Amino acid sequence: MTGKVEEALSYEQARDELIEVVRRLEAGGTSLEESLALWERGEELAKVCRRWLEGARARLDAALAEEEETEAAADAEGSRETGE
Repeated sequence: MTGKVEEALSYEQARDELIEVVRRLEAGGTSLEESLALWERGEELAKVCRRWLEGARARLDAALAEEEETEAAADAEGSRETGE
């Protein structure tokens, strides 16, 4: 799976598949070629998860910044109304 298919994975889907990849690698018993393919898939899945988490962090940061701006504007408005 590459490209658009990976982009269509939700965070939870990518995380769950990554967990399975790690479990299979830790269990051993795979050929070198299969182990390398699993490792590469794990790296791809980790990137998908990282992009989701970075996007979530950006959304949280934006929401927090908006909240701070709203509070600052309200504080400034309140100061003007009371003459402070």
